[in-house]
Amino acid sequence: MTNRSSTTFPMSRRTFLVASGVGFAGLQFGAPQPQAVAAQGLPGAAGGGRAKSTILFFLCGGASHVDMWDMKPDAPKEYRGPFQPIATSAPGVQLCEHLPLLSKQAHHLALVNSVGATVNTNDHHAGYYYNLTGHEADTSFRTLGNNRTPFPDDWPFMGSVIAAKRSPGAFLPNAITLPHKPSRAPYTRPGQFAGKLGVTHDPMYLQGNHQQPLHFTAPALTLQGEVTPERLTSRRELLQTVDDAKREFDRFSAVQTWSAQKDRAMSLLLASRTTTAFDVASEPAALRERYGNTVNGMSLLLARRLVEAGVPFITVFWLGTGIKSPLAKKCASGGSWDTHGNNFTCLKENLLPEFDQGFSALLEDLHNRSLLDETLVMITSEMGRKPKIGDPRSGGASGQGRDHWTHCLTDVFAGGGIQGGQTYGSSDRFGGYPADLPVTPADAAKTVYHAMGIDDLTATDEQGRRFNLLEEGRAIERLF
Repeated sequence: MTNRSSTTFPMSRRTFLVASGVGFAGLQFGAPQPQAVAAQGLPGAAGGGRAKSTILFFLCGGASHVDMWDMKPDAPKEYRGPFQPIATSAPGVQLCEHLPLLSKQAHHLALVNSVGATVNTNDHHAGYYYNLTGHEADTSFRTLGNNRTPFPDDWPFMGSVIAAKRSPGAFLPNAITLPHKPSRAPYTRPGQFAGKLGVTHDPMYLQGNHQQPLHFTAPALTLQGEVTPERLTSRRELLQTVDDAKREFDRFSAVQTWSAQKDRAMSLLLASRTTTAFDVASEPAALRERYGNTVNGMSLLLARRLVEAGVPFITVFWLGTGIKSPLAKKCASGGSWDTHGNNFTCLKENLLPEFDQGFSALLEDLHNRSLLDETLVMITSEMGRKPKIGDPRSGGASGQGRDHWTHCLTDVFAGGGIQGGQTYGSSDRFGGYPADLPVTPADAAKTVYHAMGIDDLTATDEQGRRFNLLEEGRAIERLF
């Protein structure tokens, strides 16, 4: 791990920000839920247990697997599209021609082209939930649709499971998510929170934006008053100030939960290394340019810094440009990978170049720092795209879009004991359904746990009863 010198935490006289260890993400969802038994994961078999950290790069919107990873050049023209596959640094592994930088890193990659993630709505909310937790969406996703926001008794996000199973970090939470929380309230996506593990295991959220890609802030509780940096050294005064603020948060129904939040907030405030870890501006300009000076590129660079800081699980949710942006209009989307219209133009001109630069830089950077072998990197999305070109929402075939498709997608793994330069499984000749070696998001989640050395997936509820966090699925051990 690289050691970095600490810096002074900047603090104004009248206002300071208490960074939340869990981003207060779960507070709107009800009372705190049963807590997990925290236990350090043990090394697994077949190459598991090597990873100290995981970086999950989630391509929000539903990235087109058949135009990036699992191309079908021999399919009929109404399926295959105009893109061509290219050779890579790994014999037998092909990528889209518009991923030239990543093609040089393909010897690190394991492509799993046979992920069957069918959900009952074929839509975003259920897709998020299935691919982030490993659990199939229940019937509430069909009955509530976009109103199916996170529930307190949801199955937990895989990052929260790892956070609960690892010993608490010295100065940062065990799970950090950036640069945003999908999606905007009141339609917040389920699956990204701790659910029945309890809000204390929710990720800490760091917020970024397109206008200031070097600037990341922690969700915060603003405390007004004559609070100076010197008062931070007085535990009694700080406790009194934070306790006074508690009255503003009547959703904290349990005293013990508030106490845990308060303790984590204090520990973050008093650790100068907290802000040092978030300071991507301190990286050399040439390295920042290699990642790409965008919020998504800088989020990947920050993820690497958090690996160095010892954070076990970091999630980067691709930040789109928004529903009113030119890209959203161009792609009939929300400004991300949901390419209902002009799929090929949007990929070629906008999405793939930014992705190619940032993700290839992450792999290269981790490798150059001898961190890749102990860092699992995973790419997934809530869905793939429909193999047949043409979406009724953008004019059919003439609109050159691809509709939602949860029935098949590609997951990408690298590092953390994964054997790079391989393709596992296959889809049918159109890329519509898994064919050879089919797997599910449950298998993918178990693969992450296996790489992190977490074999015990039991937890204990508030009555002391043990339950299994994910009974379905098996780790894809052939990847290691």
